[in-house]
Amino acid sequence: MEPHEYASYDALGLRDLIRAGEVTAAEVEAAARAALETVNPRLNGLALPLFDPALAHAVDGPLAGVPFLVKDGGPMAEGVPFFVGSRAVPGPRAHHDTDLMARFRAAGLVTLGLTTVPELLLSFATESARYGVTRNPWDPARGAGGSSGGAAALVAAGAVPLAHGNDGAGSLRVPASCCGLVGLKPSRGRVPCGPDAGETLFGMSAEFGLTRTVRDAAALLDAVAGPAVGDRYALPTPAVPYAEDLRADPGTLRVAVTTTAWSGVAVDPEVAAVAERVGRVLEGMGHVVTGAGPAVDWEAVMAAHALEGLGSGAMMLLAPRRPDPAMMEAVSRRVLADAAAATALDVMTGLDAQNRVTRAVGMFFAGQDVLVTPTLGQPPAPHGTLRYDEPAHTVRSWLDAVFAYGPFTGLFNITGQPAISLPLGESSGGLPIGVQLVAGPGREDVLFRLAARLEEALPWRDRVPAVHVGRR
Repeated sequence: MEPHEYASYDALGLRDLIRAGEVTAAEVEAAARAALETVNPRLNGLALPLFDPALAHAVDGPLAGVPFLVKDGGPMAEGVPFFVGSRAVPGPRAHHDTDLMARFRAAGLVTLGLTTVPELLLSFATESARYGVTRNPWDPARGAGGSSGGAAALVAAGAVPLAHGNDGAGSLRVPASCCGLVGLKPSRGRVPCGPDAGETLFGMSAEFGLTRTVRDAAALLDAVAGPAVGDRYALPTPAVPYAEDLRADPGTLRVAVTTTAWSGVAVDPEVAAVAERVGRVLEGMGHVVTGAGPAVDWEAVMAAHALEGLGSGAMMLLAPRRPDPAMMEAVSRRVLADAAAATALDVMTGLDAQNRVTRAVGMFFAGQDVLVTPTLGQPPAPHGTLRYDEPAHTVRSWLDAVFAYGPFTGLFNITGQPAISLPLGESSGGLPIGVQLVAGPGREDVLFRLAARLEEALPWRDRVPAVHVGRR
């Protein structure tokens, strides 16, 4: 199998070829390695050289033989070093698999490497002193988004069909928008984050992955969803697997569309126009579409995200070997200092804000099934737009900067609802524009059914970036 042929298939397509005996898993892996070696020098999406051999995995899982990558910082794989994008973290090796990593292995995914992230995973730009800049395959002068930017760049470039990522404020959906991918943030409790954490960042971070097709996202969620032993949350298992439910009739849904940021920041007109177009397409499908959005206290939103920052800093401070702040970037140093100085009152203030925001958004969804927004407020930004190592930043000023760029995603980390970014448009300059769909808690089925129909109505499969394995 040649790399350019390999890159034309999604994960399920590759799996089916292997099952039919038309190609071997070893041939697919060889093509993936060649593809990664071809595009990574231009994109800088790998945090380490490729694993050789690949991490051990089942040979009979539902995604057996499909090449895969994991993100630096989790899920932890036994024996694999991690750095969370920081020069201050020397690469300790995990003593055991996390629950999610065990499920990736059981699914048969062939894990070939570790992808780049910003330091402490705290930026929408994958730029760090440790790894340098990860470039967008559509325009290498622009960012791939963050914090799952290395994963997004390599999936979009055809090097792997899917890759792990996690999402604490948009870290799956933002790179999906920047790189023209499908990025689902599952409901709180849908995908396990243990056993070393009961919930990550006070329940505001979710684990999953990035894909090029909706059906791959559904199949991946089928493979990894469900509570692990001792999990704090346990959502009901869907009656029908997500991948089998894609063609189900979603019924007539109440769909709200808003392109107004709750913070009041400006939204690029081209970005807003794509979301509005999606609303018209959904209306043409028979759904009841209105222009509306939840009423949100933005200061409460920011207080909840400040609590996430305390959680990130506390994890570093509780590590067996504390990182040296002198080796960290400016915002990281501020996050650690704030976490060290925080009181129980600070934590309770953040939790109270999280509750108030969640209640307000819940009231809105009592009258709506789906909310449509832009994913980002702008097209993919040039490198250096977000300056993580700016000494003048406070945690609040950093949050202001991040959410001026991506004002729509973080709200649903606070509420724990499922949200998906779909590559449903492009700018006049040919850059991807993502649209976010949000459903009520536990309703990934609704998102997948709508996403499958939008993939048919506004197809993106034939759009490939300038840096792509299939371009010869």
